[in-house]
Amino acid sequence: MGGIVIIGAGMAGARACINLRASGYEGEITLIGEEVHLPYDRPPLSKSTITDEQEAGPIWLLDHSIVDSLKLKTLLGMHVDSLDTAGKAVVLGDGRRVAYDKLLLATGAKPRKLPGASGDHALTLRDHRDAIELRRRFQPGKSIVVIGGGFIGLEVASSALKRGCSVALVEMQPRILMRGVPEAIAKIVHDRHVQAGVNMCVGVGIAEITAHAVKLADGREIVADTIIAGIGAAPEIRLAQQAGLAIENGIACNAELQTSEPDIYAAGDCCSFPHELFAGRRMRLEAWRNAQEQAATVAENLLGGHKAHTNIPWFWSDQYDLSLQIAGVADLGPHVVQRVPAPGALLLFHLADDGRLMGVSGIGPGNSVARDVKLAEMMIAKQMKPAAAALADVSVPLKSLMKG
Repeated sequence: MGGIVIIGAGMAGARACINLRASGYEGEITLIGEEVHLPYDRPPLSKSTITDEQEAGPIWLLDHSIVDSLKLKTLLGMHVDSLDTAGKAVVLGDGRRVAYDKLLLATGAKPRKLPGASGDHALTLRDHRDAIELRRRFQPGKSIVVIGGGFIGLEVASSALKRGCSVALVEMQPRILMRGVPEAIAKIVHDRHVQAGVNMCVGVGIAEITAHAVKLADGREIVADTIIAGIGAAPEIRLAQQAGLAIENGIACNAELQTSEPDIYAAGDCCSFPHELFAGRRMRLEAWRNAQEQAATVAENLLGGHKAHTNIPWFWSDQYDLSLQIAGVADLGPHVVQRVPAPGALLLFHLADDGRLMGVSGIGPGNSVARDVKLAEMMIAKQMKPAAAALADVSVPLKSLMKG
């Protein structure tokens, strides 16, 4: 009897351990991680780990006392070579085999590298060691070029600026935040970065990257002490692919987060699944809260349950003094209703043709949009069809629409 083996010591893996024990599972749990560290929180890596006045260690999700209390077996700093699905064993890099009854793949995602030789000149950010290296390089007066106008690129740019660097951001697409963020909100973020002093080079390609410069397709050359690539992340599917598991934008799971191999499940950034509240759309969610929520779902199903994962997607990002939050799936709602809940804040509600609320996007200073986004998220979960006029009217409390 091999118990439950979890490959991946990030948020999804750590929370799965906690949820398994909370559900009464008393069998063996083995947690395998590539890093030598116990699981730690990753969102601070692009922000406080770089910017805090004093260098700090990781923010632990599981410390040694918790590991002991949960009676976990941990194999850290360990490379997994392959999966033996027929023999129900994990084959480690040193040749050892770890047997399992059920296996959870929580392998996460890894930063995409710039293609070709130019990629050798650009750093990426994935783990605590990477963040400490960026912190070391982000010194006052240093020139930093960030390639990529997604959330990680933007957060790294603002952190470099806070450290006193000169910062340029290059995005080849027509605007920043092309994936999942409405143009009106992306413009607010763009303008805030310009106001802060970031040189935003948007809608322009890259001709060449050298060790100390980025040459743009329009002829400009940006000198750089450090170049960072923030062009997205790719799901870590190596083990699943080698084992012959179905792959579709990540490790393909059913709604219960079960892979094509019945005793193997997946959770977090590495897996895709069909979401029944959004017409069965297959989605892969790279989000902190999603990793937590999928860990709860998968723990129940590892113990024999058959729970579909129906939590509403939710994501946030801090950009200077602004908080951006998104819930649901905006692109499934072609009809957009605007609401201005407070000065400097904006909410966009995305309605389907039949009036059903499919998504909400919000941005504003501090927590100015947090409550409204939460209420909208609850409406999405209930598949409600709030009146567009009421959504737009700030004199109508969103809470009152919950009764409709």
